[in-house]
Amino acid sequence: MRTWTRRAAGAVAASLVALLVPGTAVAVPPGPVAGVPALGPDFLWGVAASGFQSEGHVPKSNWTNYIEDEGLDPYGNSIDFFDRYAADIDLAKSLGVKVFRIGIEWARLQPAGPDQWDADGFAFYDKVVAKIVAAGMRPMITLDHWVYPGWAFDEGGWDSDGMVEHWLANMKKVVDRYDRRDPLWVTINEPVAYIMHEVHKNETDQRVMEDRVVEAHNAIYDYIHQKRRTAKVTSNFGYVAGEDEQANGQIIEKIRDRLDYVGVDYYFARGAAPSSVSAPARAIADAQVIGMWQLPLRTEGIYYALQRYSRLFPGKPLYVVENGMPTEDGAPRLDGYTRSDHLRDTIYWLQRAKADGMNLIGYNYWSITDNYEWGSYTPRFGLYQVDVAADPGLARKPTDAVATYTGIIGDGGVPADYQPTREPAPCHVVDWYNGCTDPGPVP
Repeated sequence: MRTWTRRAAGAVAASLVALLVPGTAVAVPPGPVAGVPALGPDFLWGVAASGFQSEGHVPKSNWTNYIEDEGLDPYGNSIDFFDRYAADIDLAKSLGVKVFRIGIEWARLQPAGPDQWDADGFAFYDKVVAKIVAAGMRPMITLDHWVYPGWAFDEGGWDSDGMVEHWLANMKKVVDRYDRRDPLWVTINEPVAYIMHEVHKNETDQRVMEDRVVEAHNAIYDYIHQKRRTAKVTSNFGYVAGEDEQANGQIIEKIRDRLDYVGVDYYFARGAAPSSVSAPARAIADAQVIGMWQLPLRTEGIYYALQRYSRLFPGKPLYVVENGMPTEDGAPRLDGYTRSDHLRDTIYWLQRAKADGMNLIGYNYWSITDNYEWGSYTPRFGLYQVDVAADPGLARKPTDAVATYTGIIGDGGVPADYQPTREPAPCHVVDWYNGCTDPGPVP
């Protein structure tokens, strides 16, 4: 373990924040404490994947159209989770995780059209869910991870008046089939990012899609609870540091009464005040222009993300549905961060958040393996590397973080005396608004 060599410069933070937010109180980031308690035996450690990004052998969908039309990296069969799901689930079991997140692809269940369901599609997911349960893990099932059938795309996607009706018809079938497994449910993955992708790629009307996504979430939430009163349902929000209210606030207000736990995704810090470009659109553009592996990493930002949502939803359980670190084709990062150091530092801040009273119940690492990152195999997030471009055998090769995560899970966190490898940055670097103006109680 490495210790910090200096404290954050409060005076520097103050001067910078004063430029950004005149008249506001200023706070430096949380500093080190004497010790952080473990997360406890009931904490839900997990791993995550999505259907389209990992399965391969995919039917026509909005995303197969985008890949072809935009000349994106050929999809091939991704990492072939379709044929290798059992081995990948065994890899997750060996880590000691309690939760395995998957997506159930609408396009696989209804490839031909509405009112027609493919028995083989359901049979595949039956096997996957059964394997997860047999391995001693709880499924976390995502109903919509940004992909819908090709026929729905041809009808106009979310601009189509029939989209919500078709969406609900399929999702109710999924709920009917897997309710008995009592999964953790995620209705729609990162709805704001989903909307912005569709606006950019399919010229979808942003306001129309937002209204329809809200309608879909609220309706399927009610249906799930008709089936099982004690069901746990969420939609995970992709946290945008410094601009999360601008990015996610409107959607949150429209579905906040239909969330049993709050799903939070956190990856990157932000280094500047807002511009006139919407936060989600800018985040997507940044990742496309400079590469995800060049976006700034600040693990203490996950503390601010959890703090924001704990205050928006007092007492409600918080679950980090996605968190991880990208590399460029598995190469060492220019900032020197290893996957193990990034993971340990992140878990430290989770322990700090829970110690400070945030009701954090779970954490998923994104992702169990490398996969298709929405147009490219270059960004690598996996605990296990899979070189789709160069290795036709698609071997799963463990990164340094496999042993690290296994140890963390076994110990319930990092040691009480752990000190992160990176000194907390001045708040404006991590989260220019929440981190600087609303730091909250810190021991």
